Amino acid sequence: MLLIFHQSSLTILCSFDIVRDSLGLIRTEFPHTIYVFTGTQSRKVAHQGCVNRIRSMPQNPHICAAWGDTGYVQVWDFSKHLNFLAESESSASSGGSTVFNQAPISIFKHQDEGYAIDWSPLVPGRLVSGDCKNSIYLWEPDSGTKWNVDKCPFVGHAASVEDLRWIPTEANVFASASVDKNIAIWDIRLGKSAATSFKAHDADVNVISWNRLASCMLASGSDDGSFSIHDLRMLKAGDAIVAHFTYHKRPITSIEWSPHESSTISVSSADNQLTIWDLSLERDEEEEAEFKAQTEDKVNTPADLPPQLLFVHQGQKDIKELHWHAQIPGMIISTAADGFNVLMPSNVESSLPPSGA
Repeated sequence: MLLIFHQSSLTILCSFDIVRDSLGLIRTEFPHTIYVFTGTQSRKVAHQGCVNRIRSMPQNPHICAAWGDTGYVQVWDFSKHLNFLAESESSASSGGSTVFNQAPISIFKHQDEGYAIDWSPLVPGRLVSGDCKNSIYLWEPDSGTKWNVDKCPFVGHAASVEDLRWIPTEANVFASASVDKNIAIWDIRLGKSAATSFKAHDADVNVISWNRLASCMLASGSDDGSFSIHDLRMLKAGDAIVAHFTYHKRPITSIEWSPHESSTISVSSADNQLTIWDLSLERDEEEEAEFKAQTEDKVNTPADLPPQLLFVHQGQKDIKELHWHAQIPGMIISTAADGFNVLMPSNVESSLPPSGA
């Protein structure tokens, strides 16, 4: 059952990021308002090439970085356009033309295109971007509108860097995922080599996500359709995988921990499914037997259905990206070849109190 379901039809693939707003840190009352930055394969604004991925800076949401298929990473200031939306004063003529003619406030050219990019949640303006030539570059803010990009990249992966994520509790540490099947952990204070690296999957590692509420936990999704949970406290002892799931049968395209529940994670796949999982759940055979007796075996539950699987969302074609809304517990936004879905399942709960409670 869905408490919220909205869809917006599009004819082009989008990367997107949810924009943090000033409407309340934890919102539970309807109606809800959301702001989203999107980047597309359609050349509609003054961006050099198609947008592979777009990310909004957590501390200054009007600043966003966009990866292009031309090899350029561009940083934009969309403060005026967010103000237009908030004040309901935008129009197709004024807002649209301003966006189209706007120039980026910073730009950097990689040797090749890429998809991996992430803003630091702790240091405003600090950014990392990774490309298909295996290189990762560090951006440091020089002022409000300028960045210094270290021309000496972080190197260590043997293939394309697919995803980057700063650890939520460390200002200088980030993780990278690669086609070489490995995940690497980097400390920018220790030079340009990885602090540690480990094999995460038997195929390409497409996406990763740090758990904001339990920062030792890192989730990864692979090209073989599997996703894993790694407890980095166990790295020295050997295998850090504490959970591994093979429910999806096509490549994992996006993965993200809930910002409100430490055991809840959402995953999307090229099998056209978005799934939500509660990793704290375990199979209870006595409860299952009691349920079957009450329903007189009229409800058939597949024996191989993982007990941690909370919710399955279908209906979108070629799902590419999902994000939890940090300010609206339980809300997920996903993008696919046929547009956006906004959903809030009824069985995904949050233990966080509403703002003001």
